[in-house]
Amino acid sequence: MARFSCIFALCCLLTASASNIRIKSLSAARSFPANFGFGASTASYQIEGAWDVDGKGISIWDYLVRTDPNHIADNSNGDIAANSYYNYKRDIEMLKELGATHYRFSISWPRILPLGRSNYVNQRGIDHYNAFIDELIANDIVPFATMYHWDLPQTLSELGGWTNEEIVDWFGDYARILYQNFGDRVKHWLTINEPYIHCNFGYGYGRHAPLIQSPGEGYYECGRHILLANARAYRIYNEDFRNTQNGQVGIVLSSDWAYPASDSADDIQAAEDYLAFHLRLYMDPIFSAQGNYPQTVIDRVQAASTAQGLTASRLRPFTQEQIEYIRGTSDFLALNTYSSKIVYRNSSLTGTFVVPSHNDDAFLDTYMDDSWPASESPWLREHAPGFYNLLVYIKDTYNNPTVYITENGFSSTPGLHDDGRVNYYRNYLSALLDALAEGCDVRGYFAWSLMDNFEWAMGYTQRFGLYQVDMEDPQRTRTPRKSALVYKEIISSRVIDYDYNPDPYDTDGAFTVSASIIMTLGVAVINMVL
Repeated sequence: MARFSCIFALCCLLTASASNIRIKSLSAARSFPANFGFGASTASYQIEGAWDVDGKGISIWDYLVRTDPNHIADNSNGDIAANSYYNYKRDIEMLKELGATHYRFSISWPRILPLGRSNYVNQRGIDHYNAFIDELIANDIVPFATMYHWDLPQTLSELGGWTNEEIVDWFGDYARILYQNFGDRVKHWLTINEPYIHCNFGYGYGRHAPLIQSPGEGYYECGRHILLANARAYRIYNEDFRNTQNGQVGIVLSSDWAYPASDSADDIQAAEDYLAFHLRLYMDPIFSAQGNYPQTVIDRVQAASTAQGLTASRLRPFTQEQIEYIRGTSDFLALNTYSSKIVYRNSSLTGTFVVPSHNDDAFLDTYMDDSWPASESPWLREHAPGFYNLLVYIKDTYNNPTVYITENGFSSTPGLHDDGRVNYYRNYLSALLDALAEGCDVRGYFAWSLMDNFEWAMGYTQRFGLYQVDMEDPQRTRTPRKSALVYKEIISSRVIDYDYNPDPYDTDGAFTVSASIIMTLGVAVINMVL
């Protein structure tokens, strides 16, 4: 821990002053390897629409937007979203326009199993994803399929969802069906997306579906069962599918980088604890040599539980058998990361929560430097040096695991000139080049997101898309932003050219008009003539 603390002491000197400085290379090699994968990411509920067609069941988000529509910032929903259930061929055209080699998408659990359980499989859902995956393969795009991106079948939520340990079996059955139907073509499986965010907002503070408020108990139970469910899906693949399908299975974890607010011992420890409660809570059980939760988290939650008069820790321990069952159950780390935090600790932070909370257990608070460029999301400011720090930390802490960056992006308002996003991608990809030069085993990068989508409780008030989606157009027309043109150039050249300044309104510099758009225009002209 001494080396770790020294790193944090150094990092506290690199916050505000470094925020707007372009990353400097640690190596003369400033190009991405030829075999480095570039792609984009989406999630089923956020883009698919078609919420009740072809036998799909109701998800927890379908249920939320009907029972509590005011919970969404603009009272919107994902009933249609980007309409990708019907527009998926256009989405794949967009990937080809970018030159992307990979696509991370998610499969809707209730579209495959409308009642949540494996006793009834919806063949129309299977057929849809078969057609979609076939189209990706036909266009030489590698599918990265996420099994679960937060759209739990409502029937399972009514049985307790991720707070019910039976979900480990339910998820295992679901994973087996996915392997059986798609594993001959899908060679990269992502089991569960962002347990910290899903458990924190869904089962901790009730900001996301299923709106459960239990930050000191439900939050931990959710995470515990996600770790066990990931292990179940991984073990099933190992035992029954790996030898014939030759794929890989990994989990999607998320974290920001944490800087101490000062060089005080309290703040340095707080920054360490931030990573322990956000990243290591899920990484240590899978990627560490010993397995299990970080000892600092175990001790802190036990002490807080005892002080609250409880007879057992709110962080229910794993048995030794479960520790061994979970350890090693990810062939790679899928990492979602967006920003950085400055972390502090003082006496005002203790005992402030009436309800037991994992935030209270961690005994810290965070803020961001005002000089870091702001996005449309209050939680997201650009600070690329933190991205580099996080990747190096993961390399040093977990024996340099294989990593795919499966989400990284910047929110904006509608419009094609998105220079904030352009700067973000350039700086973060430059930081990634520095991490590669440092020896980090990062194999691919997926921009979030391919197109504008339903941003959960924020609805359509924040736009993350490389492509703008006209949400007022029944066809949900997609148009490339400036960032799409810049990303295309980076993918093509494998270098970052800060001087490249395309105009998204310049048709000579934009993408070639796709076949589907030509067809649409042709039909319109014919109708006008007739």
